[in-house]
Amino acid sequence: MAQKATIFKADLSIADMDRHYYADHALTLALHPSETPARLMLRLAAFALNATENLSFTRGLSAEDEPDIWQKSLIDEIELWIELGLPDERRGNPPEN
Repeated sequence: MAQKATIFKADLSIADMDRHYYADHALTLALHPSETPARLMLRLAAFALNATENLSFTRGLSAEDEPDIWQKSLIDEIELWIELGLPDERRGNPPEN
């Protein structure tokens, strides 16, 4: 039987004076069985450093065609693509708008 992901909850309060972004985020993160806790914390740190209203986690390791975190516009265009680790050479460059 396959192992299931471990779910973590995080409450993040962002006060970024450089970007004038101040918000609270209630996040739910899934630790994939093949992912280390350090990588999970890296995803959380990447989110904190780039936080916006539209930034969200993707299916991560479960999806080969998605980054770890992305920001999409209201018309579903990708505005920001954040991928951790070594990029897969087969994937090529992330989509550009």
